[in-house]
Amino acid sequence: MLKKVLIANRGEIAVRVIRACRELGIETVAVYSEADRLAPHVWLADEAYEVGPARAAESYLSIVRLLNAAQKSGCDAVHPGYGFLAENADFAATCEEAGLVFIGPSAHTIALMGDKTEARRTMESAGVPVVPGTKEAAADLDAVRRVCREIGLPVLLKAAAGGGGKGMRRVEREQDLKSAFEGAQREAQAAFSDPRIYVEKFLDRPRHVEIQILADSHGNVIHLGERECSVQRRHQKLIEESPSPIMTPELRQEMGEKAVAAARSAKYCGAGTVEFMVAGDAFYFLEMNTRLQVEHPVTEMVTGFDLVHAQLRIAAGDPLGIQYLGPKGHAIECRINAEDPFNDFLPSGGLIEQLRAPSGPGVRWDAGIVQGTEIGLHYDPLIAKLIVHGESREAAIARMSRALDELVIDGVPTIAPFQRRVMDEPDFRAGNYHTGYLDGHPGLLDVTGGEESLRAVALVAALLEEQERKRVRIEAPTQGGNSGSAWRWPTGGWSGRGWGRRS
Repeated sequence: MLKKVLIANRGEIAVRVIRACRELGIETVAVYSEADRLAPHVWLADEAYEVGPARAAESYLSIVRLLNAAQKSGCDAVHPGYGFLAENADFAATCEEAGLVFIGPSAHTIALMGDKTEARRTMESAGVPVVPGTKEAAADLDAVRRVCREIGLPVLLKAAAGGGGKGMRRVEREQDLKSAFEGAQREAQAAFSDPRIYVEKFLDRPRHVEIQILADSHGNVIHLGERECSVQRRHQKLIEESPSPIMTPELRQEMGEKAVAAARSAKYCGAGTVEFMVAGDAFYFLEMNTRLQVEHPVTEMVTGFDLVHAQLRIAAGDPLGIQYLGPKGHAIECRINAEDPFNDFLPSGGLIEQLRAPSGPGVRWDAGIVQGTEIGLHYDPLIAKLIVHGESREAAIARMSRALDELVIDGVPTIAPFQRRVMDEPDFRAGNYHTGYLDGHPGLLDVTGGEESLRAVALVAALLEEQERKRVRIEAPTQGGNSGSAWRWPTGGWSGRGWGRRS
């Protein structure tokens, strides 16, 4: 087993890895920027090293500074988490050259799957279905026009070097191709330092379903079922669940077999995800994420397997030794982002003045924050994840609704109130949704929810505030000042079913 691991990340994923290492008796080393000096992952680790200023390029993305921390602390392995350098082939190669175990696939595999056109060619060779489109990056605008005439509009222009919606443009009219192509190139260059663009046929109302795979260094490759990730905003996932509402045992077996074939063709080792788009009766390869996914807890909840434990054991050279027997119950995850859902999901910052995490049977809270944490705008807005498990999908939705009602984050707007609305929305409850779900349900993002709803929330807030004042006068009549009620409204945070913006 590994002895000491440096976690080259921050926030909730760093906390997650530290806890898994501790359970396996592995020492941990955290890294932090100046902005994260007081972050939970810093004081949870056995050791911690500052790696630079708040700007990620000078801290969490600095390979030199991360490797210096690993060498100073005597680590024998590096866990990249997700985001930052998790899918950076140069980082993986540098770790290997320095004699450090990179907890993930080889640099070759990362590079292969990171190039989306190369990945498409590899999948086609392995018999994995891909969306109709180009096998090579488009040489110029004329090449894009020719492809569009062959496969038909609408199409997606996508960055060859990355994902996450960056460098992506949907084109429905040929006269829009020039501006879309040039815009996609600029965004791809800014995000990935690579302007290459390829073309895919646009799939109407698809579902985003991914398969979790595990592969060891002994040639064993298995899948652990699927996750449904179709509730998205600008191609960023907001709510995930497992199993998928559309899944049948036959489809799970077929998609699982194709995911395993994809992993084998890429010579994959570690925990990874093969993502598919499902349209009607067909499914198509989208991309392969060569790292742990943000939504991995829903798979853990329905399988009972700890994926970070598996990563660590695989990296230590152990064989898998596990067998997937199908999902047990149902799990849902809400990504708690520090964003304003009623103002185009703009990132939000500030001090978390009050935090009460939900608890109870079947509730899991993965967080990189505590009460008093200052949320800045330097990094990804994900601050926590709320995951629930129930015996059925209906039970899981009810449990998530209850957990969101209990959640209190005061001081920083989050997307929790939006997610609470989704739990009550009929199409979501029926499992009838796709990647365009939000476009078809604009009321979910209505800031007032209607005048009647606004008056009702204000009335409840006022009544609860008055009740809190009475309680404080009875319990502590000599204390003045604010009662600290979780129901202050407006608050700049999410409290039960109430939400407000800091003035």
